[in-house]
Amino acid sequence: MRKFNISIPNDTYPTTQPKEKALLVGGELKQGRPLLSVDDSLAELTRLAETAGLEVVGTTYQRFDHPHPATYIGPGKVTEVKMLADDLDAGVIIFDDELSPRHQRELEKAYKQKLKIIDRTALILDIFAQHAHTREGKLQVELAQLEYRIPRLTRMWTHLARQAGTAGGSVGVRGPGEKQIEMDKRMIQVRVNVLKQELEEVRAHRARHRLKRQQTELPVVAIVGYTNAGKSTLINRLAGSDVLSADMLFATLDPTTRRCVLPGGREVLFTDTVGFIQKLPTNIVAAFRATLEEIADADIILHVADATHPNVAAQIESVEDTLAELEVENLPTIMALNKIDGLPEGVVLQVPEDVAVPTVTISGLTGDGIADLLLAVEAATEHHMEVMTAFIPYDRGDLVSLFHERGLVEYVKHTEEGTEMFGRLPRRVVSMFDGYRVGQVQVVEAEETAVEEDIVPAA
Repeated sequence: MRKFNISIPNDTYPTTQPKEKALLVGGELKQGRPLLSVDDSLAELTRLAETAGLEVVGTTYQRFDHPHPATYIGPGKVTEVKMLADDLDAGVIIFDDELSPRHQRELEKAYKQKLKIIDRTALILDIFAQHAHTREGKLQVELAQLEYRIPRLTRMWTHLARQAGTAGGSVGVRGPGEKQIEMDKRMIQVRVNVLKQELEEVRAHRARHRLKRQQTELPVVAIVGYTNAGKSTLINRLAGSDVLSADMLFATLDPTTRRCVLPGGREVLFTDTVGFIQKLPTNIVAAFRATLEEIADADIILHVADATHPNVAAQIESVEDTLAELEVENLPTIMALNKIDGLPEGVVLQVPEDVAVPTVTISGLTGDGIADLLLAVEAATEHHMEVMTAFIPYDRGDLVSLFHERGLVEYVKHTEEGTEMFGRLPRRVVSMFDGYRVGQVQVVEAEETAVEEDIVPAA
């Protein structure tokens, strides 16, 4: 049998699938003051779409007093979007707001199911699904996706949505479409309940880890910020770690904790959290509750902002709004204006007027300003420590060691019965000294006797 060697050109079969083309549609209310202008919001949506692997071929928007009750945009705009999608060969329409189930259903009817209709929430969930790597992250994303889909199931079964009448022309009963929808909803609800139970277990496991960390009594600094502000790059710089950092939105979802030594020698824990974004859907915040609890249990918040972004003030406000929603806006906060290495030469960075917390300028990439940042963190930890005097018997040497390791010791006095110590301790540690604390009057007396010979200066 003769053999043939057939040579196939390398470009005959592409190595990668062509990207789907997407047309972005925004809406701008005539009344109100959004965080971002419609153009800036669509620019952000473009980056989200590109992060999800889509090719954005065009954008458009409509100004209105309020969204159209049926199709979000008006009937004329619906037709215009269809013509624009045809001209640009776009197969995906992405709306810059969360569409109601009715909006999604009516738009798909208008486009005769030929165009995929996606809203901002679905797009973010898709990105989260791509970037979640840990079991916790995957559970959180799946829960958010299912809760998003439940009210939108009807659009998936329109071919079964007819009614079946009963004999004699009496009132109709539910047709097979509705039965299928109800079956699917029940199945999804069962899965949602399972996910919630598993996430509660994860939450309890994470709480045990937090308790273990707290028992080490290291101050915890939660790094928060708008997505792509450079949080992961910063934590890599601070701790010499290798957390994934990339110039894309939501590059990392899973929280990461690293140990770092402050200039004075004390250690702290820096925890990187999921990035925030404007119009962050409520169901996503709820699904990531276990992750975001890392922020609530922190001692200090380090708010990282991209100093080079044209909308940095709006991004800062968006993060602050989310922190308020999580009820952690009153924690001591430090602002770090990042990426100063990306500013044009000669440009002087102006701190936004609304920023009323200690602020430093840094570059997580080059290390500029990191020393000042660590000094600011150290000052914040000391400011939120409690002054106390403790008399510790000699059989509790562990508490003496703890005072030295986690506190700032002013003086130590050895007596026949035990060790008297005066200084500052993190508030979480103070309760461990219950029963050994000395009253305020005695503190003054102790300070006056600090010149006696048997007082050993603190190291």
